[in-house]
Amino acid sequence: MNSSKKIAVVTGASSGIGSVYADRLARRGYDLLLVARRGDRLLELATKLEQAYAIKAETFVADLENDDDLARLETVLTGNPAIHLLVNNAGIAKLSPVAEMPMQGVLSQIALNITALTRLTHAALPAFKQRNEGAIINIASVLAVHALPVSAIYSGTKAFVLSFSRGLQQELASTGVRVQVVLPAATATDLWDTSGEPLAALPQETVMSAEHLVDAALSGFDQGESVTWPSVADAAHWERYDTARSDLFAATQTGKPAPRLLSL
Repeated sequence: MNSSKKIAVVTGASSGIGSVYADRLARRGYDLLLVARRGDRLLELATKLEQAYAIKAETFVADLENDDDLARLETVLTGNPAIHLLVNNAGIAKLSPVAEMPMQGVLSQIALNITALTRLTHAALPAFKQRNEGAIINIASVLAVHALPVSAIYSGTKAFVLSFSRGLQQELASTGVRVQVVLPAATATDLWDTSGEPLAALPQETVMSAEHLVDAALSGFDQGESVTWPSVADAAHWERYDTARSDLFAATQTGKPAPRLLSL
């Protein structure tokens, strides 16, 4: 993809959160590389955005659980200097107790939520660091910090996204490269269609639209947030949680067994 503008790559762009990110980034003047499995939806979205915002939008049909497809996209990320923003949005949820979940459901979540996100980030970073400019937005989940009886695998994958993103933020603190991690609560997307938990079963007052989610997340990005909780009104909740996490880690650095665990 040749472009005189900055290019944003959005994975999982054919619907839901990804398609809204594509719209909002096109509105901001980015050219787009839209990635998803459903080529017909991608083409429809690309055509609509080109007409609406006078930008270029190309499609990249790929199943990011597939190693060959993932490698093709890695090649694009490493080889196109116009790419300045990567939105790692593609993900899958399979909500079921672990013992009742087919192994393919386990492996699919790990492949898409962890492996693909990590590999694409790894592919994009060298060029971003070399020119000291670029941004990565990783979509995690509030379940990164809270597991349910049906979310052990999904929560585990999203906990990885949160920790991975925070580690990257520290690595890149002295550079011009930004990493934002976004933690949505329940959002009205078609992720629920294959999750095992229908969206209609959730209390509707707890469900945010994809449009509101992305607008809030981008507002957080504009304000310089490194960790954005789109539905949390009081930022002090996160500040207290993060302070407690730091205090807990500091308390581990003694080199001695905790007295309560020593034999009497």
